[in-house]
Order: sequence, then structure tokens, then C-alpha cells
Amino acid sequence: MTDREKSSLATVIHFLHIILDRILEFALGWLLGTARNVPIPPNKEQEELLSTSAVKLACLIRERKLHSYEVVKAYYDRLITVNRELNAVVDGPFSEALEEARGIDERFKRGEITEEELNRKPFLGVPFTTKDSTEVAGKLHTLGLVSRRNERSPNDAECVRLMKESGAIIIATTNVPEVNKWIETRNMLIGQTKNPYDYRRSVGGSSGGEAALISACCTAFGLGTDIGGSIRIPAFNCGIFGHKPTKGVVNMRGCTFRKGDEEHTMVAAGPMTRYAEDLIPIMKVLIEPSQTKTLRLEESVNLKSLRYFYIPCNNMLQCNPIGEEEQSLMLKICSYFTNLSGTEVKLATLPYLESSSKMWRYWMTQEPANFNKLLGNGENLNPFFELFKKLLGRSEFTMAAIYSLIDALLPPEREQKMREATKRCKNALNELLGDDGVLFFHSSPRTAPFHYYPLIKFADFSYFSIFNVLHVPVTQVPMGLDSRGMPMGIQVVANEMNDRLCLNVAKELERAFGGWVRPYKHNNMTK
Repeated sequence: MTDREKSSLATVIHFLHIILDRILEFALGWLLGTARNVPIPPNKEQEELLSTSAVKLACLIRERKLHSYEVVKAYYDRLITVNRELNAVVDGPFSEALEEARGIDERFKRGEITEEELNRKPFLGVPFTTKDSTEVAGKLHTLGLVSRRNERSPNDAECVRLMKESGAIIIATTNVPEVNKWIETRNMLIGQTKNPYDYRRSVGGSSGGEAALISACCTAFGLGTDIGGSIRIPAFNCGIFGHKPTKGVVNMRGCTFRKGDEEHTMVAAGPMTRYAEDLIPIMKVLIEPSQTKTLRLEESVNLKSLRYFYIPCNNMLQCNPIGEEEQSLMLKICSYFTNLSGTEVKLATLPYLESSSKMWRYWMTQEPANFNKLLGNGENLNPFFELFKKLLGRSEFTMAAIYSLIDALLPPEREQKMREATKRCKNALNELLGDDGVLFFHSSPRTAPFHYYPLIKFADFSYFSIFNVLHVPVTQVPMGLDSRGMPMGIQVVANEMNDRLCLNVAKELERAFGGWVRPYKHNNMTK
């Protein structure tokens, strides 16, 4: 095929994407009805408390300007009220969280909490949540499976243990798609989680329950895991920050049955927050002690001395074309950092980006987890039998889960070709960024779609999954709302072990563009 023929084909496919997108938007919008969003807190005082950053809450508790019980009770009540429609909670809110908070306040009152303890516990008295697939001792651990409806975790996952040791209080666990393997948060056990900005739209997956609760001011912060965008897709859809760390810097023990010693995996655990200032302090709690000196999270970063790059699209014909508002946003970001650094943000390319989905699909087959067996809770499932049961309305699985089963039967990607493509793409990114470069990359060609849209068009997640393939750190940054009132965002990418660059650029983007936008309307605020 000649270059001219390829260009013509791309143009045709571009317009087909636009037509199908508009048809789906119209049809699903009509079926799902009128837009509604998450309710506002009952008064200004509660709204101010619930929308405060985790770092500031911890500071106010240490200074005794707030009581831990006051904070936890506010989130506890907010969870009960909002979750009735948001449907993001699997287990909780936990009444023992209130008792733990009360105990912290009593210890403060008696003068038993020392400065040394406060240094060891930077989040003392602050509530947090984590996704159901990450173990919390004594709490439900369903992975969204009907067959695990009563299963409970015997231990805390390592990341949960570390957050508890930092003084943070777990108040709930949150909804996920079955065994985390889908880009929406829906299962046959808990049901579908709704987007705080528009209940008709997707929260993404797999850390969808987390993102929904954080954005809706139902928790101070959360922990997610990310194997193909599972932190960043929900963070993008729900308008919050999410950081996928460099592979291996956070121990994965207890996350979706991981033992924590897996060498070959794309998965990473990281923080999800409303504010950029919370990301680094949480990361400092989560990282392996051996990585502290390497990551240098405490070091200041001179943003003016960094080199900046952007890539306008991934050239995948299966993906939607980048929307006009998304293109405009990228130009604004590039203009801002050109002015900040005094050097132009350069257009970049990476080889084999058009094969992003194929590379990710190949590397998923190299993961230590067998997702078919995970879905079957230890037993292998027959995709066609499950599809037959689904058609009869008797399946325990969503259509998305059955898609995953069928995909495993399709011809595999060519191993040698995918390994070579990954190597060349990784080497090119390393050479491009070095230790002082940052890449701006679209989060998605469009903002959060309606529920069920990804069952028809799902390839856009490749904008996220490529960075799991490459094992590099990425911070998802909220960038205001589009014309439909849905969150926009950008991914900030750096080379391995340069997480601090992503995280500091995220703080600057928040300062310049505003960051998280409250999903509720202020004109109904009561006094």
C-alpha cells in the first residue's frame, strides 16, 4: 500500500470513528436518561473539611485544630449518603475507624503522642480507602466475583500495612471490575459504579471505586493498582491525580494475590488524590526502603532546567481521533512550559506506538497471574459456555469479563516482533528523556464516555497501557472540565526512577491550571 493509499484509509477511518462516536453518544445518552451529579455536602463547614488535602488534614490534626474523630466521622457520614447512588463501596464504612480516631484524640488529650511518633506517622488520624482487590485484614476481598462474595482477607497488603503504620485509618474498600481486568467498574456482585460528575458516565477501571469516592469527597485519599491504566484511567475519568510509579518501587504483596517478589510484571501500586501536594508524601510512605535514595523524592526539582516534549497522538487507527478540546489543551500546556523554561516544548515521536495495544496484549500473557483462573476463582472457565449462560441471563460474569475469556482464545501476538518493538520503543524513550526530560502525552482522545461505550470502542485505553509496557513512571493530572462538564487531563511521563520529575511537574500544572474541580454545584450550598 502506498503512502497516499494509507493516508486515504486513515482519513476514512477517522471519519468512521467520529460517526460511530456520535451515534453511541446519542443512543446511550438517550437510554441512560438525564444527567445527575453527586450531591454537595450539607453545609460550608463540611464542604471545606471534606475537600481539604490529606497533608493539610494531618497537619490540622497534629496542631489540634481538628480532631481525628471529627474528620473520620465527616467522611463516614458522607460515604453513607453518597454511596447510595454512586455505588462505589464494597465493604464499609467501618465503624471501628471511628473508634480508632477517637483513640487517637484521647492519646493527644493525655499527651501520649510524642514528636518522634508524629514523625513516624505523617498521616496520623487521616482516613483513606483502597480497592477491593488489595487485601485489608478482616475485610471483604471479592475481586468483584459472585463466587467470592463472602471471602475475607487474613492480612493487610504491604501498601495497606505501610499506610496504617503511617497513622492513616482505613474506612472502606471500593468497587472493581472482575479481577481488575476491564476499563469500566462493573460486576455482577456490587453492580456499576457511577461517575460523580455525571452518573450516566464511566468511572473507568479498575480502580474506579477509588477514583469516584476521592473525587466525590468521600475519602481523603486512596491506593490504586495499575497494570494497563488502572490508576490513571479512573483518575482521568473522575478528575483527580493518580501516580503509577516506576515498576518495583512499591511492594505488590497482597495486591490481587501478588506475593511481592514477582520479577516480570507490568503492575504497580500508587496513590490517588484530589491534590498534587499529597502525592509525594504518600509515595514516601509506600516505597521500598532500598529505593529511597534512588528516587530522591525529597529533592527539589528546578522545573526551568528540565527538557519538555509532547506527542500529539499514538497513530493507532483503532483509537478515536484526538478531540479538538484535547488538542487545544495540549497546546496550552506546551505554551505554558515553553514560557516557563524559556525553551520550546519539542514535538517527539516513538517507534511502534501504533502497536501499543499489541505490545500490551503480548506482555499480559507474560504476567505471573492466570486471569482465566482468577476469574474462575481457581478454576478454568469455558468462554463459550459462559457466553451461552450470559445469553440466557444466568451468568455470574459481565460481558466485559467474557470478552477477556474469548480474547485468550484468539491468535497470540508474535513474540519476537513484540519483544523487538518493546525494546526499540523503550530505548527511544530512554534516549529522548534521559534523567532531565518530561513527556506530555494525551490521557485519552476524549473524556469519560457513557456506561457500556467501551464494550463497542475500547482501544483508547492504549494511551495509558503503553507506559505499563515500558515500566516508566506516569502521573495523571486533572486539567479542568470540557464543554460537557467532564474532567480533562494529561499524562506526565519520565524515565524510570525519575518519579520526582512527574510529580513536581504535576504540582506546577495544578498551580497553573487549577487541578481537581468539585463535581457538585455550589449554587445549592446551604448556610
